[in-house]
Amino acid sequence: MADLTLDEIEATSRQALVRHGARDDIAASVAHAIRVAESRGNKICGLYYLESYCLQLESGRIPSSVDPEVHHDRPGSVRVDGKLGFAQWAFAAGFDQAVAAARATGICGYSVEHTHTCTSVGYFTEQFARQGLLAIGCTNATPRVAPPGGNVPLLGTNPIAMAVPDGAGGVSFQFDFSTSAVALGTITRAKAAGESIPLGWAVDGQGNPTTDPAAALEGSLQSAGGYKGYGFGLMVELLASALTGGRRSVDVPPLKAPTGEPHDLGQFYIVIDPGAYSGDGFHDHLVSLAASIAEQPGARLPGQNPVEHDPVAVEDDVWALVTGLAG
Repeated sequence: MADLTLDEIEATSRQALVRHGARDDIAASVAHAIRVAESRGNKICGLYYLESYCLQLESGRIPSSVDPEVHHDRPGSVRVDGKLGFAQWAFAAGFDQAVAAARATGICGYSVEHTHTCTSVGYFTEQFARQGLLAIGCTNATPRVAPPGGNVPLLGTNPIAMAVPDGAGGVSFQFDFSTSAVALGTITRAKAAGESIPLGWAVDGQGNPTTDPAAALEGSLQSAGGYKGYGFGLMVELLASALTGGRRSVDVPPLKAPTGEPHDLGQFYIVIDPGAYSGDGFHDHLVSLAASIAEQPGARLPGQNPVEHDPVAVEDDVWALVTGLAG
């Protein structure tokens, strides 16, 4: 293991992306997302993705230099055409307009369209919360989840995130999780480590529950909470694909393959200005809610006061790969 500062991680990631063709400003936006993921211990959305970014830049699967188009045709609607490039760059292009629209109208639908995978949706909802806005966001992905009772994947892991402002420029609480029982990356990491997985995470190709991650990857993930999670997965599917004009999960190509068709995914955000509804009462209610939860020892709001690590422990083989990509 190597102990690396977040500055080292961000700078080396940025260098690797530029070396493989990304324009410097675009590379900077992606490298910052990697930094935040590593600081939170979110390995799946951090350096784990860097190699695929670089290889797909090199092959042309991700365009190296695009300028997203922002459309603000209605007061409460902001849309960004990412032109099949990185989601982080596309999100940033329309962010200020989405913030302004939410403040002006009380609520804004922010549609980020035709992009590469965004990896962590919570990375984006948190940015709205720091502007004093409550945000709910979601995206879809390659088909990995079969409907209850089935064994053919139809939905992606289809994550949903929410971030709530604390009224002082920070985040009161937040969550970000897949509507599948577990994220796909957790299965692939278990397979690579030779570990088993708990029952309830996945079924094999015949629809039988399995503890074998290899069999799970050949079969389907299960929805979190059975039929309830399946319903949330369908909701995300409609918001992230039907509203954005992006691909349905069943049409999404493999995300990490070095070559192939662009991802062409969408993300959809509902951005709310609490002050437009309950005014200061929103934050009073939030404080009261947090206090009632804190009365129970060990209980807290999700994502409250996250621990940010700096330096971060990175596996030697992972860092060797990253520095090799950076040249």
